Amino acid sequence: MSAVPQFFEQFPMRRVTAAELDAALAEADAPPLTILFLWGRDCPNCDIAKQAILSAPLRFDWPQVRWLQDNVYDDLDMAHRFALHGIPVFFVFRGSRLMGRITSWPGLGEFTQAIGRQIAALGAHPPVGHDGHRPYLTLVKG
Repeated sequence: MSAVPQFFEQFPMRRVTAAELDAALAEADAPPLTILFLWGRDCPNCDIAKQAILSAPLRFDWPQVRWLQDNVYDDLDMAHRFALHGIPVFFVFRGSRLMGRITSWPGLGEFTQAIGRQIAALGAHPPVGHDGHRPYLTLVKG
């Protein structure tokens, strides 16, 4: 049983399936960034991420970001689409363009900093960081 059974009631994220994802990413009225949280029921590492988010929910509530989620144990098409080898994983999209992923749970600070860099880059076209390179997301292997 999940250590965080009512997570999605406490930190709402819209559920999408693999079949719905492209249409959701193409929605014209969506915030500029989308975080897709892929998780699984009874996944200890997913519960660690959920507990961290609930420990400081305001640090994860950005007006420029919307959250989507899917339980990949119930939606194997989503797991196959992204060739998942482990969860949790967070994919970050700018519109329908995949900007990167955060694999495993890097910790509250690293996660919010990586998303902060993406938010800071929203004014740049194409996205460029302060050093002249495209902003990146931290890839952390669990």
